[in-house]
Amino acid sequence: MLLAMAVSLAFTFSYATWAAKNPRAGTLLVPLLDILQSVPILSFLSVTIVWFLSLSPGRVLGAELACVFTIFTGQAWNMAFSFYQSLRTVPEELTEAGRMFGLSAWARFWRIEAPFATPPLIWNMMMSMSGGWFFVTVSEAISVGNTNIALPGIGSWIAVAIAHKNLPAIFEAIFAMLVVILIYDQLLFRPLVAWADRFRIDSEQSEDQPESWALNVYRRSRLLDVLTTPFEQMMRWSYHWHPPSFGLRAATREVDSRIADILWYLLLGLLGLYGAFRIYGFAHANLHWSDLGTAVGLGVITMLRVMILIAIASAVWTPIGVYVGLRPSLTRLVQPVAQFLAAFPNNLLFPLAVSLIVLWDLNPDIWLSPLIVLGTQWYILFNVIAGTTALSVELRLAAQNFAVRRLLWWRRVILPAIFPAYVTGAVTAAGGSWNASIVAETVQWGDTTLTATGIGAYIARTTAAGDGARIALGIAVLCLYVLAFNRLLWRRLYNLAAERLRLD
Repeated sequence: MLLAMAVSLAFTFSYATWAAKNPRAGTLLVPLLDILQSVPILSFLSVTIVWFLSLSPGRVLGAELACVFTIFTGQAWNMAFSFYQSLRTVPEELTEAGRMFGLSAWARFWRIEAPFATPPLIWNMMMSMSGGWFFVTVSEAISVGNTNIALPGIGSWIAVAIAHKNLPAIFEAIFAMLVVILIYDQLLFRPLVAWADRFRIDSEQSEDQPESWALNVYRRSRLLDVLTTPFEQMMRWSYHWHPPSFGLRAATREVDSRIADILWYLLLGLLGLYGAFRIYGFAHANLHWSDLGTAVGLGVITMLRVMILIAIASAVWTPIGVYVGLRPSLTRLVQPVAQFLAAFPNNLLFPLAVSLIVLWDLNPDIWLSPLIVLGTQWYILFNVIAGTTALSVELRLAAQNFAVRRLLWWRRVILPAIFPAYVTGAVTAAGGSWNASIVAETVQWGDTTLTATGIGAYIARTTAAGDGARIALGIAVLCLYVLAFNRLLWRRLYNLAAERLRLD
């Protein structure tokens, strides 16, 4: 999980920065990110496992790399969305100050933009680390054809415990997860949160600053100073380095930007037409129009579920996140609890849900729906807490001095302040909910199987039947719904946050 986190950070710093800095690249990279977060996690594993195993025939290294990659696909997307949103909302005066001091683009990124984006990124790292526990349970037990690979780890333990219906073993795994979460909370994330407090843009320090005993130990450690000094010197040297352009920069400036835009969008259009042609050829040979109509109709049902559940989760966790974020002492208590709840494998609750629905003869279409948002609602809570903790002291004091209270305080102070962070949490929660619908709309415990109507159940059913054409159709329809939903709603909210709600 730590290796996957390191790869996710490298992906975030490169991919999200490219999308935020280059408008032309953003037109392709941001929709692609929408699609990647909606593709089922197990689809990545089923496609890449053979390639990873071929890297080291007869050895376990290939399976380990496949496991790390699967966890990466569950961690990277919300971190990239968070960093992208932060780069879009960097205060203009900070950027102008960097130019006035003669900082290069590289130096401005590491001295201004990355520090500004660090606090919300750390909170999304917590969420990614916690969410990785669920993917460990499905990526450490790998099945390829007739070959089954069980990697050593808590995920394989949980998979075997579920297969044998061994409840004591499941509780032992949960306890072990709690211990590990408390350890890396104390040694990694709590120090990071306390360290990132230095990047607040307030002119006055907060009265109740986050603290960490581990951070105090790290700061006093001579060994860490020796290990980090070469890296620090290298970074300081790189701030003064201007890579040669070999005349390309001047030549680029001479090109009319409108012509470049036309060529770029023409290229994207041609690629889209080529992809549509190949998809049509595949669908015409294997599918009928009735299959498309069925998949589209089921997608509408799942979309309604996701919209209603995200709205309910937002109404519940937004005020709770604001209440927690305004009280640093409470934040320090809630942080590990929220990490554990986000890390709790939701599939362990599926047997309980099946038992209650069968016992009370409930409608699966309604009562299986909460399982979709069970593990993704924490994205909203984490991001709202992160946005609230970043609220400047000056803004709080101004609201107090002008006696801004109650509904007016929510409308004019806190909601605009946390809006960019909330959008990041909501868009990742919605994407994760689409993904979770595949396992939440069809739930099995023993000989009892409950199914809700929706595109997730459609994909699960066709996967069990081995119908490759309809599996591809279901995933394609799901991705198109996510892409359209994000472009029509979430992307407009992103632009609103970037243009009207900047901290200028």
